[in-house]
Amino acid sequence: MSIQLKTSAEIGKMRVAGRLAAEVLEMIGEHVRAGVSTGELDRICHRHIVEKQEAVPAPLNYRGFPRATCISVNHVVCHGIPSERKILKNGDILNIDITVIKDGFHGDTSKMFFVGNVPEHARRLVRIARECLFKGIEAARPGARLGDIGHIIQRHGEAHHYGIVREYCGHGIGRAFHEDPQVLHYGTPGTGAELRAGMTFTIEPMLNAGTRHTRLSSQDGWTVTTRDRRLSAQWEHTIAIHEDGCEVLTLREEER
Repeated sequence: MSIQLKTSAEIGKMRVAGRLAAEVLEMIGEHVRAGVSTGELDRICHRHIVEKQEAVPAPLNYRGFPRATCISVNHVVCHGIPSERKILKNGDILNIDITVIKDGFHGDTSKMFFVGNVPEHARRLVRIARECLFKGIEAARPGARLGDIGHIIQRHGEAHHYGIVREYCGHGIGRAFHEDPQVLHYGTPGTGAELRAGMTFTIEPMLNAGTRHTRLSSQDGWTVTTRDRRLSAQWEHTIAIHEDGCEVLTLREEER
């Protein structure tokens, strides 16, 4: 494992990229409503990143991914490909995942959105997934281990009887979209790499309403769904480890 420790200047650039990614999620909320296609949401985000922010949407053409964002609706766990054919309807939940490149550095974040009148069981899943994210962030400090983050997320999610997705995880990030280390959302306390100042990575727990098991689409090679077709929810932030704790680089105004 080759973990790239960032300088304060590099973290400063990531702070800018992270703020831009957060801004896209702040902007897109008013456009999320019944009757809108995920393809249209992607176009709005793409245009905002390129024209308003003068930045680059990292997912576009990354390993062949065809759109500027990932939009995952209902039972889609992650890597949903925006489409003109996927029309949002009342009661849907969806994750919009934004990664922006600015001045050579990445900012990666995602948020769950509700469409109209969403059932309480779906709202609860989304709420607990967000709690898992912030419990993981609270565990991220110098001297802690990656296993500490995974353990607290797994414990909280499973205490509410949700499945914790294991096939997909958080990751180091910086000049590259995906760097070491892998940040698992399950694990054993006191295991894994020790957190040190200068580390930058994402935490992005995925919780399923049913079992943890997933299925990768054989048609597009990207879309991941729950195997039992029950709902899934995910939240994501990019963080930096400092000598005195951690900083969320993608914090939105509503979270400050």
